[in-house]
Amino acid sequence: MKVSLSAVVLVLAISVTAAAQSAKPMPIEQLGAYNKPDREKVLYAGAKTEGKVTWYTSLAGGSYKQLAAAFEAKYPGVKVESYRATRQEMSARITAEAQAKRYIADTVETTIPLLKLLKENQMLVPYYFPTQAKFPDTVKEKAPKGLVFWAIDRESHIGLAYNKNLIPANVAPKDYQGLLRPELKDKIAFAGSDTGVTVVGALLKFKGEEFVKKLSAQNPSMHNVSGRALLDLVISGEVGVSPTTFRNHVEVSLKAGAPIEWRPMDVVPSNSGSTGVLAKAPHPHAALLLADFILGEGGQKVLEQFEYGNPTKDYGFKRWYPEQGLGAEQIDKLEERWRRALRELTRH
Repeated sequence: MKVSLSAVVLVLAISVTAAAQSAKPMPIEQLGAYNKPDREKVLYAGAKTEGKVTWYTSLAGGSYKQLAAAFEAKYPGVKVESYRATRQEMSARITAEAQAKRYIADTVETTIPLLKLLKENQMLVPYYFPTQAKFPDTVKEKAPKGLVFWAIDRESHIGLAYNKNLIPANVAPKDYQGLLRPELKDKIAFAGSDTGVTVVGALLKFKGEEFVKKLSAQNPSMHNVSGRALLDLVISGEVGVSPTTFRNHVEVSLKAGAPIEWRPMDVVPSNSGSTGVLAKAPHPHAALLLADFILGEGGQKVLEQFEYGNPTKDYGFKRWYPEQGLGAEQIDKLEERWRRALRELTRH
């Protein structure tokens, strides 16, 4: 009996050891697709072991810092190391790191052109996130087996702002056609940044080249500043009307008493930020956990506090996603064409 019991104990010990040796960390492809009820528990356990997540983001101001702080508060033991950069700066950095085989970034939050480039170079891992059923198909880049390469997590809606002390409400445009009103000649301004480029793209797509030619007779000006900076010129009265301003910036300024109003046009170009996970993420559990958080209730709450648009909500206007359905090279060519059109439009 003693011999038999010892043998059983020995067999059990060998079995446990063998099971432990055979248990390997789940590859990121498998982790990304994991959609069982304990997904959060599995990811958090792994993330605590990894200890941190490196997040590359294009979010500006305090929004990305607050989002990182909210994540760390919810998941103690997982530190967020953030790198904030423009799309172009981030593209150069990720490319250089990949060429050197120094994989640093885990989760990426940026605009769609860069994500398209990463996808085309097989640098993104398809993943599932728990709230994805709430997100319209138009804001998700679909991957096989019901997964996504990324999903839009925040939107900045571009429309028209006018100074109420300078422009009467009945003169302020309610659509692009309204920009041709004689009273607005010499009072319209475009941002020279990507914001202005995108609006000219909308004008060409939805109103046509002839309309843009007519608009040039209004002598619109171009200011080589951001949409936010141009809104400040509208607030100060240096500019009467601009169709290149963001709704969220206007909402913030209205709280400070600015004499302005924002209106959506025929379509509202949406400058969106999306979340993707890098296939070579050195902290795969934390990378996916952060993506789930950004696209979940906690992350969305933080972004809405900064007046970003929520991709799951209806704001009563037609949104247009300029990059939808295009490849990275197509986007670059189209943007260059729009940039030339902006220069022509504002050349007097």
